[in-house]
Amino acid sequence: MASGRIRRVLIAGGGIGGLAAAVALQRKGFETLVFERAESLRDGGAGLHVWTNGVIALAHLGLADAVLKTAPAQQTCHFSTWRGETLGAWPVGDFAERYGWPTIAVERSVLHGVLADALHGTPVRTGTHVVGFTQDRDGVTVRFADGRTERGDILIGADGIHGAVRTGLHGDVPPRYTGYIAWRGKAALEHEAIPRGTFNAVFGPGTRFTYYDVAPGTVHWMSVANGPAGGRDEPGVAAMLAERHRGWAGPVQDILAATPDGGVIRGDVIDRKPDRRWGSGRTTLLGDAAHPITFNIGQGACQALEDALVLAEHLDRGRTDPVAALRAYETERMARTAPMQRIAWRIGRMGAVENRFAVAARETFMRAFWPDRAFRAAEKDQVAYGRRWLSPPLDRHAGTGPELRS
Repeated sequence: MASGRIRRVLIAGGGIGGLAAAVALQRKGFETLVFERAESLRDGGAGLHVWTNGVIALAHLGLADAVLKTAPAQQTCHFSTWRGETLGAWPVGDFAERYGWPTIAVERSVLHGVLADALHGTPVRTGTHVVGFTQDRDGVTVRFADGRTERGDILIGADGIHGAVRTGLHGDVPPRYTGYIAWRGKAALEHEAIPRGTFNAVFGPGTRFTYYDVAPGTVHWMSVANGPAGGRDEPGVAAMLAERHRGWAGPVQDILAATPDGGVIRGDVIDRKPDRRWGSGRTTLLGDAAHPITFNIGQGACQALEDALVLAEHLDRGRTDPVAALRAYETERMARTAPMQRIAWRIGRMGAVENRFAVAARETFMRAFWPDRAFRAAEKDQVAYGRRWLSPPLDRHAGTGPELRS
């Protein structure tokens, strides 16, 4: 394979980040090949909160309309105590008017499916487990668990926080445990307290409960509590969670009662500190493999989508110098994602406090700081970066089927 011009891009990982990268690169005319370890191309059943910057990225890929067919636009992001007292309310429904695209909630499987359907002619090899790679001046050779290999010009590691590509670049370094566990589930529920476009994060002592609708009659939720890593649930986990949140205001108990016991997913919440470098030579990282961000700011999927667009831009501009293009991508994206990793970690620690004096201090801080400074800063940060992709201007606003002028 000749050195220089990029012809073939190999992508390890068929999740949201990997598929988004394949779509973005395909739109720039690159040949891509995606390797997915699972036997079928599907993503988990959890819900996602996709802020406007992520929807702008989807719009640039031409996919926002397809997602918005089922994903409700958020109206207000509400933060409250377990007693039902408001800590802050962010009118994110205004974003559609201000920026042309809303903040949404969507089932992960829906977003994943839209990305997969957009891969016209891009091969996705499922049941293909990447275990390592080697690279030289001219390209990269990927190794698979069955002994096969594949050769390409560059390699993108989008295979997650434990991915083989990351391990090959940085060694087998375990991620950081946050100290808390998340239980996630889906309830088939119509409820007067959960109108379309609902998002509510409820804070209690050492535990939280978040819920939002992702489609008519479908509510995703997450219960978070402090505890040791590596635990497993016994049968009756839904009842355990109902006991944990007994007495909480709002529809929490109704949501849990409408959730089948077997539909609850448990996971230790992990992340990594920001890395000083991501890639080397003709190999780089994307999404959680590069910058795992805890759920606390809802930017994990959004940043993977942004990664995909920025990667495609740099490779398109640097077709004859792939190494320089990859380092330019990393420099830009590390500056963007490292602060988010740190902020998400800090908010997670704040949410995990148990001592009643610390809880009271948290509530005072959130009431005083979040409705003004925190919300304003977050909105400015997330949308300002995405405005680079808001050209040409929009024909229509979200809610009536936004689309970009051609």
